[in-house]
Amino acid sequence: MRIARLALSGIFVLFMAAGGWGEQQQSRDLKYEKENSKPETPAPQPAKVSIPRSYAVVIGIANYAKLPDSAQLKFSERDAEAIYSILISPEGGNFKAENVRKLIGPKATLANIRQELEQWLPSITKDDDRVLIYFAGHGFVYGGKGYLAPYDFDKSDIAGTGYSMEKLGRVIGSSIKGKWKVLLTDSCHSGAITPEADVQTLNRGLLDLNKSLFSLTASRDRERSFESPEWGGGHGIFTYYVVKGLEGTADESGDGIVTADELANYVRTQVRQATAGKQNPTSERGSFDPDMLLAYVPSGVRPGAPPAPKFGTLIFESNMDGVEVFIDGKSAGVVNKGKPLRLPGLAPGAHTIKGVRMGYEPDGPREETVYPGQESTVSLKIVIPRRRSKAALDRFEEGLEFYNKGSIENYKRAAERFRAALAADPDYSQAALYLARALRDSFEFQESRKAFEQAITIDPDYLEARATYGGMLLDMGDEDEAIRQLNTVVTRNPEHALAQYLLAQALARKELFAQSIEAARKAIALTPNNAEAYFWLGESLRMTSKYSEAVRAYSDYLRLSDFDSKLAGKMNYYVLGFLVGAGRKKRAAQRDVWKELRGLAYFGICDSERKLGNFDAAIENCRASLSLDSSDPYAHYALGLSYLAKGKNDGAVEMLPAARTQFRKMLDLNPELVEAQYARKNIAAIDDFLAGR
Repeated sequence: MRIARLALSGIFVLFMAAGGWGEQQQSRDLKYEKENSKPETPAPQPAKVSIPRSYAVVIGIANYAKLPDSAQLKFSERDAEAIYSILISPEGGNFKAENVRKLIGPKATLANIRQELEQWLPSITKDDDRVLIYFAGHGFVYGGKGYLAPYDFDKSDIAGTGYSMEKLGRVIGSSIKGKWKVLLTDSCHSGAITPEADVQTLNRGLLDLNKSLFSLTASRDRERSFESPEWGGGHGIFTYYVVKGLEGTADESGDGIVTADELANYVRTQVRQATAGKQNPTSERGSFDPDMLLAYVPSGVRPGAPPAPKFGTLIFESNMDGVEVFIDGKSAGVVNKGKPLRLPGLAPGAHTIKGVRMGYEPDGPREETVYPGQESTVSLKIVIPRRRSKAALDRFEEGLEFYNKGSIENYKRAAERFRAALAADPDYSQAALYLARALRDSFEFQESRKAFEQAITIDPDYLEARATYGGMLLDMGDEDEAIRQLNTVVTRNPEHALAQYLLAQALARKELFAQSIEAARKAIALTPNNAEAYFWLGESLRMTSKYSEAVRAYSDYLRLSDFDSKLAGKMNYYVLGFLVGAGRKKRAAQRDVWKELRGLAYFGICDSERKLGNFDAAIENCRASLSLDSSDPYAHYALGLSYLAKGKNDGAVEMLPAARTQFRKMLDLNPELVEAQYARKNIAAIDDFLAGR
């Protein structure tokens, strides 16, 4: 678990003979121009694609700090979250999570938007990259120029608090590099800021930004863009269809690739149809590469067929709250009693639907027919509590007895019973979850992964299974899939404490420290005694140079985890989830994981105190870290740096031999580390100085 070490990389303190020291360190298509029939084509093969390195900034504002209630929006922040989810999905945008910056609500200030668009993207993008910018919120016109409204937009200072289209055009055209650049804007939601007559100016500004850009806007001249709970439970209609298109629905050719041209055709056709022509998304034809790859959905490859003339709509109603709707095996949303879920944009023909609620037998799977251009209501009835056979229940209880005893042998025995329970009842999602846990604790990670996926397939809204699965994915080093699973959990239940804690850890490992801090603080607010949430908060604070705050977070972790080490196993931390995802690279005991984290916390305090100039505290905490793991080369190196810094600060030459000893131990333990070259330089400088005294 090397996250705690990153701050030392490339850092050394060099003692100079002259005494010098240096350190490197709620209203939101054009005519469908393609013919509705074309000759049959051979069934396409899965495309061999090369997905470029990709970066994105996703912005969504619903509640503005300085606008009246009448100008507030409802769903634009939810829209931005939906775009984020499809971008990082492997069956979608295929963006790496660490390459997508998200500014939602109060985070979408003018300063933060400028930072991401004008500093981060220009600093990191290269000529062959794919870059996407998404904005959902208000757009407006002032002095004949178009602007997007950040969270802190002030109508009394429009030019000073809005983000101008002219500036965005310069940034995209000249500062941000990339062969494919994408701008998706769902603005002018209600016309509350921009008069209808000025929408033409705003939309023209969005489309004319840069000729190499694929710009798809929510509406055309003199139109508003609509948002409503009727689309997917609450979305802007434009974004709703953008997400569906990127999920693969826009893939007209059936080759698994959604291109810019396909997305533009799909979105404008669907939005126009759904709003009876009142809203028409617009893209500038000919100004972008029509084959630009926006999403890769290999599971969507299908035989060639003429496109359907019209899409249809299913409206789901339920007798219970919290029923998750699945269409053709994919989650399409949640329906509550008395609040139908409207899902437009479905291809005509038969679809497999299922309604699922935890603890009950599902309604389905069964077929429902979608008719072109028509709406059909589907009633889901969740009535029968899920029934278990006595054999399944008995095997499950036997498995729990073994599982709760701990030890590899007992986990293996537990796994046998859980498998027997599943054989007796293949829909027993709890048995699948505990089988996954028993296999995980037996270090059979690949088999455990299959069992986790089985549990989620049986009960897709089984958030406990998804959260625990996310923890094991961290153990396996699959941070990307862990983030996707955990993001699903916290999106459905923001108060899921375990998922928030694990998400903090996953985001820290991906070096998304600001998001990690947010998730860790949410976890702490929900479970103030979860020690490990403080640990990951400390890690991310330290990596963002917030050293004083980091010391407090690490200290809280040490305080909360300060129990008799023999109790670590008795508390069964790993089973309870607190140490899930702690990154066990060896078949270490639970107590060893506990010791490792405490050692890393002391190391974090040492590193932070050294950066703050508190060298005595740094030395004390590095020694504490080494008392828990004397074989840690990084802790020896940090202690050596602390001795050197104290020597410089106090003029204490006697610190030099102590520093030399620590650098030597670091080299004896691992001479291949990047820091080894600096340790050697420091040893040589110390030897030269001491020899010349």
